[in-house]
Amino acid sequence: MGRGDLSGAEWERLRPFLPVSNGRCGRWRDHRQVIDGILHRVRTGVQWCDLPERFGPWKIVYERHRLWSADGAWKCLLQQVQAAADAAGEIDWDISVDSTIVRAQQHAAGARTGPPPTPGSRGVEEPGHQDEAPWLSLHARLVEVVLEARSWAARAAGSSPSST
Repeated sequence: MGRGDLSGAEWERLRPFLPVSNGRCGRWRDHRQVIDGILHRVRTGVQWCDLPERFGPWKIVYERHRLWSADGAWKCLLQQVQAAADAAGEIDWDISVDSTIVRAQQHAAGARTGPPPTPGSRGVEEPGHQDEAPWLSLHARLVEVVLEARSWAARAAGSSPSST
């Protein structure tokens, strides 16, 4: 398992909601490997053809992402994971955001409010999110993929048709 790949708990949450092969078109490559490849691409922004080999052939990863984006599978996965976490009482939906009154002066943008960091604190990493519920990071990753799929669809809808 590489850095940024789905953990065992995240995979167990996601696996029941994934589509299964109908058997007529052959077997699909391992969903976990392909999803890890898609998440790697979303996280790093690397070109599809530059995906590391541990995710399998890049064309398979790209095609699965393209197909699932086109048929709404990513959005459906996100909704199902959210519904399961909500049913288990793991989501607190109490959110209050009111941006209508948030204003700042033009010169307030980017101003430091505290002292600069001490030279010795550079490179100190925060501890991992060991106590974080598995659905939190899975949810965030699925949101990233859904947002990327939406932006692709928006760009495709606004672009002129290409001739080949």
